[in-house]
Amino acid sequence: MVKIGNVEIDEFPLLLAPMEDVSDPPFRAVCKENGADLMFTEFISSEGLIRNAEKSVQKLDIYDYERPIGIQIFGDKIESMREAAAIAEEAQPEMIDINYGCPVKKVACKGAGAGILLDIPKMQKMTEEIVKQVSLPVTVKTRLGWDDSTIRIVEVAKRLQDVGIQALTIHGRTRKQMYKGDADWTKIAEVKNHPDIHIPIFGNGDIDSPEKALEYKNKYGVDGIMIGRAAIGYPWIFNEIKHFLKTGSKLPVPAMADRVAVAKKHLDFSVEWKGELTGIFEMRRHYTNYFRGIPNFKPFRTRLVESESHAELLAILDEIGETFVEAYA
Repeated sequence: MVKIGNVEIDEFPLLLAPMEDVSDPPFRAVCKENGADLMFTEFISSEGLIRNAEKSVQKLDIYDYERPIGIQIFGDKIESMREAAAIAEEAQPEMIDINYGCPVKKVACKGAGAGILLDIPKMQKMTEEIVKQVSLPVTVKTRLGWDDSTIRIVEVAKRLQDVGIQALTIHGRTRKQMYKGDADWTKIAEVKNHPDIHIPIFGNGDIDSPEKALEYKNKYGVDGIMIGRAAIGYPWIFNEIKHFLKTGSKLPVPAMADRVAVAKKHLDFSVEWKGELTGIFEMRRHYTNYFRGIPNFKPFRTRLVESESHAELLAILDEIGETFVEAYA
């Protein structure tokens, strides 16, 4: 078993990455049903939380079937982050996660997310204050560094461990790389295999198949893997990896009926949680991946992304199931 504070998770857990405008309750629901062991909310602005901003507060919504789950917060002000952690703790997650990895300009260039990698003493102090503030386990997700000249990830891991974090997830890219190039898992392995590191270390970046998950597990020795973009529109990846790690054989790809059923469930929950207008709009990013690789699918995709009616979308999805019934047979 992997332990994060007093939270026990299966051996070699698979984590769902916190992704803005993606890792909401509807998406988390279908990932949990398909094998995700530990999930995190979308990252939540500390300033938004302490000002009771509606969008930030809504992201605190968690459901019992999602557990264990962590609430992730970000910000550049230590006092605001401390207060936000206290607010997040009231929502009763299993852990509080700190985002030190977001590379987007509006976050990182203000000193939050990956931006704090340019000020490691502040990063350590902020983390220490959050650990002191809450009784829940505190975890961190970060990157290797700001750029190739600022990679100090072993030092970062030791400092954060020293102030009390209970697990660390490392995305194997620098902030400058954004999501380009290959993730460097050798640097993640340096942290995991360092004699002074005793907390769980999870690797993140480029895991998009069961074969790669097994290769990286064996090669780099991490305690688990976090999966992000590969799960968008394909929540089956968690169970596929688990099955492959256990048996060495691959599960069959999900049949068309399965894809339609999960897409409909995802859509229904999205509309229920966000309202019809927003729920429909935010589902659009998922359809292409739910039905990836089907020839002559473009007319259906166009209809899916242009429709503004929940009932009509359900009908289109049923039509897709009938039209392409043998697509993944």
